[in-house]
Amino acid sequence: MPVGHDAHRWSTFHGERTLVVAARTVTSTVRVLEALPALLRGDSRVTVVFAYDSTSAFNAGVLDLLHAAGCRVAPWEQLGHITPDLILSASENIDVPEGDCPVLVLPHGVGFQKLVPDSRSPRDRLSGVVPDSLLETGRAWMAVSHPVQEEQLLATHPKAAGRTLLVGDPCFDELVGSRPRRKAYREALGVAEHQRLVVVSSTWGSTSLLGSHPDLLPRLLAQLPCDEYRVGAIIHPNVWSAHGAWQLRTLQTAALEAGLLLMPAVHAWRPALVAADVLVGDHGSVTLYGAAAGTPLLLAAFGGEAVPGTAVHDLAAVAPRLDPGGDLLQQLEEVVREHTSERYTAVAERAFAEPGHALARLRTALYRLLELPEPSSPPPSPLALPVPDPPGAPVSSWQVTTGVTEDSEAPTVTVLRYAAAAFAHGTARPESATFFTHLACADDERDLRLAESASVIVQRRSSSTSVGALRWIEDTLGRLPGCLLAASAVRGGVCLVGLRDGRVVEAAVTGPATDPGMPAAVVYACLRAGFPLDDAHVTLRIGGMRDEDVVLRLRPALPIG
Repeated sequence: MPVGHDAHRWSTFHGERTLVVAARTVTSTVRVLEALPALLRGDSRVTVVFAYDSTSAFNAGVLDLLHAAGCRVAPWEQLGHITPDLILSASENIDVPEGDCPVLVLPHGVGFQKLVPDSRSPRDRLSGVVPDSLLETGRAWMAVSHPVQEEQLLATHPKAAGRTLLVGDPCFDELVGSRPRRKAYREALGVAEHQRLVVVSSTWGSTSLLGSHPDLLPRLLAQLPCDEYRVGAIIHPNVWSAHGAWQLRTLQTAALEAGLLLMPAVHAWRPALVAADVLVGDHGSVTLYGAAAGTPLLLAAFGGEAVPGTAVHDLAAVAPRLDPGGDLLQQLEEVVREHTSERYTAVAERAFAEPGHALARLRTALYRLLELPEPSSPPPSPLALPVPDPPGAPVSSWQVTTGVTEDSEAPTVTVLRYAAAAFAHGTARPESATFFTHLACADDERDLRLAESASVIVQRRSSSTSVGALRWIEDTLGRLPGCLLAASAVRGGVCLVGLRDGRVVEAAVTGPATDPGMPAAVVYACLRAGFPLDDAHVTLRIGGMRDEDVVLRLRPALPIG
């Protein structure tokens, strides 16, 4: 918006008060952007100016975030030409300009739970606390989510006495209030009803989860069957700001190719956290949010910078630890099995007071500091989180294991598929007379080395007719001489599997639709085990999820040569 002594000449809206939003880091800026629209909705009395403070080590991405939100941004140097009635920020480190207007600092996490490097000195400081010099002016107010945080401040920063406002936590209110939409978030993320979503959360710094175990994501994906599990990652915006999206994606290339759902640095982490079945985290606020909302938790790291006596420190005392070098699948299954809904109730009660009322309390505080009557409209209440955009690409290659058992009625083939891109981080089981392993690729696999080495190629999109499927199978087997089987689903529910020797097997599977990789794995296992492929009945066991019946029939052979 126009600023300066003659700004009124260019303005369409003429407010009674000017609110300056100080934007310094992505983390702090997004907190204000997520709360402010509900507080000022429809009120033309308040003019908002966004001012960018570029002095943070984590300033990358702030301007992009503001511009994406449609904010007009004033350089920090222009604040001298503005007479604000209130400065609002979720960063305690802003260089507040001279004046007498109040300064309201919102938390950008949960409380004052972490020691961080002080940008103004070589020492560490308590995150979230404004400098004593600002407290001494009597202008600063710090919003807190629980009275115990005020007690903590008084013990370490006596000058904060009387300078806190209890408002609760709008972010936690939204997470809890959005639970009824959990199914919609899972569908948007591509998580099937029968799958478990494991969300890995990492704060920033060397003692964070990623700082301590940078290969945990690909190792998780290597050990979790991808038909039963999806893995998502929530990485602190400071990591994105300090290292850049290119560096982060390059370091996690194997995990991304293995189907990792890497959440964007802002907004999308909240619905992902609601959608999670289990959380693997550290001493960051996201971990505390998830546990307090009732999600089973394994702590994979916990840094010494976490402050004793805080809610996150209490969480560390009761949460089970992940052994990164152990059996990850077994540990995840165990924590889900043993979890109870009240496990972290005491921690949540120590972190979040006045649940469900944070926005209303914050609006009251904001207007009191602006010296304006609150709008006559009803107090704002938490909104359900928006449905996220899909953040990951589908897996295009699998290391497939098939175990064969025989009984009196029909053989059973147990199929487990692991993302091939992460399989180097797993442990291969040797083959036997009843256990086989093969590499399968989708026909859109970009790694030509994998495609040329695959025993099975599957067509990603179903063919509209059997003729189209047979033509694709013939072309694929001719183009890839190392391929033993090529499989294509046909609209109508059957799958055609072409063999290198020219035979074609029609596989009909009961139950929910499966991609052609499953019936192709059954045919591969039967072929290796020497079972008949014509008029054969086989039980397909998809990991530990479900059993389906498969009927195999031979069709006329493909021409060879």
